[in-house]
Amino acid sequence: MTSGLIITLVIGSIIKLLMSPPSAAVAWGLSKIELHKKLDAKDVTVTFNGKNLDEEEKNRFTDNFNKASFLKKYYIFPGNEKLFLQPETNVTPYVINVKRGKKDVNFFVFSYDNHVDVVKKCKEKVISYSISSEYLQKFTISTTTANH
Repeated sequence: MTSGLIITLVIGSIIKLLMSPPSAAVAWGLSKIELHKKLDAKDVTVTFNGKNLDEEEKNRFTDNFNKASFLKKYYIFPGNEKLFLQPETNVTPYVINVKRGKKDVNFFVFSYDNHVDVVKKCKEKVISYSISSEYLQKFTISTTTANH
């Protein structure tokens, strides 16, 4: 009789957890599949045309990157990665380098007048998507604060 009660409580608890998981578990699961992840300014370096942005500009750029609205994902067919990493435009990308554990992740941020294209490269995997951020679309660095 007690073993039946214990089994019922265990099965009931498992079903309850599966039906409404704790919010921490949900947040962790969503962060694993999130396309436009939030970046911590302490963990990134941002470069433009080979020059590092100073600390204040890097923090502003990262903050506005995090606040940007996701628009759409572009589908990349195998073999076409280079078309996204080096598009035939006159736009010079901002490059965000992030170290996540043992992985190096690079974000190439191409700013246009009406949107911002982001190309995310982790090892050989390339993902491209578009975001909207009025600040990033107009972001410029001052030539006196950029350092080598």
